[in-house]
Amino acid sequence: MNTSTTPLRGDLQLIFDWITPNSRVLDLGCGDGELLAALVKHKNCQGYGLEIATDYVLAAMQRGINVIQADLEAGLQHFNDNSFDIIVLSQTIQSMQNTEKILQEMKRVAREAIVTFPNFGYWRNRLQIALRGHMPVSERMPYQWYNTPNIHWCTLQDFDKLCAKNHLNVLQRAVMSGNKRISLWPNLLGSLAFYRVG
Repeated sequence: MNTSTTPLRGDLQLIFDWITPNSRVLDLGCGDGELLAALVKHKNCQGYGLEIATDYVLAAMQRGINVIQADLEAGLQHFNDNSFDIIVLSQTIQSMQNTEKILQEMKRVAREAIVTFPNFGYWRNRLQIALRGHMPVSERMPYQWYNTPNIHWCTLQDFDKLCAKNHLNVLQRAVMSGNKRISLWPNLLGSLAFYRVG
C-alpha cells in the first residue's frame, strides 16, 4: 500500500498495489510520472517512463523519473526482450492505432503487463447512447465524439477476446467506478477496467 503523505489517484493506487517491490517497470504513457515516482520511493522499483507530451516529460523529469519522449505507435523496438518485469499501459490502449502490435511488443519486452482502459460497456455509456441518442461523455471519457482520442471502443468481454487471440493469459482483473472497486456485474457497473496479463 502507498505510504506517502500524498495519496495516489484511485486508479494508480490499484496499479501500485499490483506491482511487487524491486520490480523493473516500464510505464507507457507515464504522464507526469506520479506512479513511477511512488513505485521508486515506496517499493524500490526501477524503471522508465515513455511519454509523448513535452509538458508531461518535463513534469516526470522534475520528479526524478527516467523518462523517454517517444510515440508508442512506433513500438518498443529500442527495448530488448524481457527487459522488464512489468509494463504498465494505463488508459491509453483505446487511443492507439495498432492495438495488437503494442500488446505483442509488451509481451516481448516484459514478463507481465498491466493494461487499463475505460469500459465502454459501462451502464451510463450505454444509457447515453440508447436513451439520449448521443455518444457518451463521462468522467472517464470527458470528450465529445469529434475530439476524442478514444478511437477504439472496448468492453471487458472485448478485451478478454483480444487477450485470448494474442495468447495473453489474464492473471488478474479488477473494475472500478470512481474510486470504488466493483465486483457485481463488472461489465455493466464498472467504468474503468484493469487487467494484469502475462
